[in-house]
Amino acid sequence: MQTVIALLGAGGKMGVRLAKNLRNTRFEVRHVEVSEVGRQRLRDEAGIECVDQTLALDNANVVVLAIPDTLIGKVAAQIAPQLASGTMVMTLDAAAPFAGHLPQRDDLVYFVAHPCHPPIFSDALRKNGQADFFGGGHAPQSVVSALMQGTPADFDLGEEIAKAIYAPILRSYRVTVEQMALLEPGLSETVCATLLDVMREAMDEVVARGVPADCARDFLLGHMTILSAVIFKEIPGVFSDACNKAITFGKPRLMRDDWRRVFDREEISESIQRIT
Repeated sequence: MQTVIALLGAGGKMGVRLAKNLRNTRFEVRHVEVSEVGRQRLRDEAGIECVDQTLALDNANVVVLAIPDTLIGKVAAQIAPQLASGTMVMTLDAAAPFAGHLPQRDDLVYFVAHPCHPPIFSDALRKNGQADFFGGGHAPQSVVSALMQGTPADFDLGEEIAKAIYAPILRSYRVTVEQMALLEPGLSETVCATLLDVMREAMDEVVARGVPADCARDFLLGHMTILSAVIFKEIPGVFSDACNKAITFGKPRLMRDDWRRVFDREEISESIQRIT
């Protein structure tokens, strides 16, 4: 039997990406979008028409919630009575499942899939003049999946769909919902995005102190490339003694001694509560 996917939020930016990638798969996809702007976007970018939500959910095997984290709890509660036992509900982020915003139904399957995005060292970030920093276009990326509740066969199906919606794929990883929460918001947002934002502020600061803006940007981004390549072992190499001394002095000036506490479950939970 063909697997039927109801894609909710199909006209959003993420939804359109997923709709495009699902076109050439074995799945039958029913697209749902509440806004006329989103429905028109789906027509213009993918040539796809939406259907009524009730029709889309009827006997659907999988429901993909391509909607904001803040709406997942509300929408999931609304559609749950229409879902048959064994239906998979897939979210694209671990926040709502981790926070307990999915309905308490042991007979439903809950699955989470999130993209890693193309790595910064990828040769495929640009193709024919087009950049694909997000992934899901031409640049390969890895994907992380978690089965919150269900069977091993459900994990297989969920991972197959995850590979399809985020294609082309480098690698596929299976983790727990708790581990995915460590990755996001923990690693990717609380740590990585924050430190990158500080780096941008640092660049602006040296510009404010007289360094030409283009010079500061080229200098910072160029050093990010080589320093990242060494730190993440993309290439063999070590830092100079001067650089190591600068790190030893700079880290306590920039980082609290207890910064690793951002990965404690309580901290992750508080972070997720703020965004859901």
